Amino acid sequence: MLFGTWQPTLLCSPFQEMNGVLKGMLSEWFSSGFLNLERVTWHSPCEVLQKISESEAVHPVKNWMDMKRRVGPYRRCYFFSHCATPEEPLVVLHVALTGEISSNIQAIVKECPPSETEERSEISAAIFYSISLTQPGLQGVELGTVLVKRVLKELQKEFPHLGTFSSLSPIPGFTKWLLGLLNSQAKEHGRNELFTDSECQEISEITGGPANETLKVFLSSSEWVKSEKLVRALQAPLMRLCAWYLYGEKHRGFALNPVANFHLQNGAVMWRINWMADESLKGIASSCGLMANYRYYPGDTATNSTSYLCSKSIKASEQVLNLVAQFQKNSKL
Repeated sequence: MLFGTWQPTLLCSPFQEMNGVLKGMLSEWFSSGFLNLERVTWHSPCEVLQKISESEAVHPVKNWMDMKRRVGPYRRCYFFSHCATPEEPLVVLHVALTGEISSNIQAIVKECPPSETEERSEISAAIFYSISLTQPGLQGVELGTVLVKRVLKELQKEFPHLGTFSSLSPIPGFTKWLLGLLNSQAKEHGRNELFTDSECQEISEITGGPANETLKVFLSSSEWVKSEKLVRALQAPLMRLCAWYLYGEKHRGFALNPVANFHLQNGAVMWRINWMADESLKGIASSCGLMANYRYYPGDTATNSTSYLCSKSIKASEQVLNLVAQFQKNSKL
């Protein structure tokens, strides 16, 4: 319809125009030339450690010993401060130095490092596992993107042999999206395109009712992870559903999931989806315990970023693409 192409929302209100002006001013004021990269250690001022601890939005810091572990051996913590306010964190990035790409967050935030002194020969991967903005008013100013790039270069200087860079990222919104699918299919008289017949049968035997209906109840709480049988039965279907959520669900052509969109804009590859990678209550509630690795190949990030931003093309690994193909084979969504 011809008149359907008219978009009145394109006309900016005075508030939208002012918002755009303020955002532009903030972006200019907080451009990279005014930002200082600072590393946090256990010997940093107490005020800085306290602010870092309080601002941690992804994996909350429990106590001072927990904080000490996160800035100690085999860990790095960096933040940006503005030249006008040194030692005042604006955005914070936590990094784990490991022997391989991590697939479980508890191994990073809970387990003690292998020793009190770093053995450089044991470090072959840098894992970005948490990034937090300390000032909500700076939402929309791309501080996180700049910080990741600066830290990557900083780590390359400190460890010239280091060639593996990856995130271990949460998948916020996956559980909510999945429950929405279960609800919509339940309304269509038992229609099922999420699970194979054998999966439905196995889930029904464990839960004692129709797969879609009982899973709505089970996945709405964290109690389901206490059943080893149910955890095993859900691994294959939830892995492929999560792959589709990250790779196939879009907003204006870009990845719907905000964390995926952030890393893909930075030029990372959607590299691996990990089962039961975050068994905390928050991890189970928001993403059924799943987490994703977005891998950074320093020589390819610029090309990947351009391809994503210009062509909306997602660079993904064979594991992710295979899971997406399995979803498409089983579903008509």
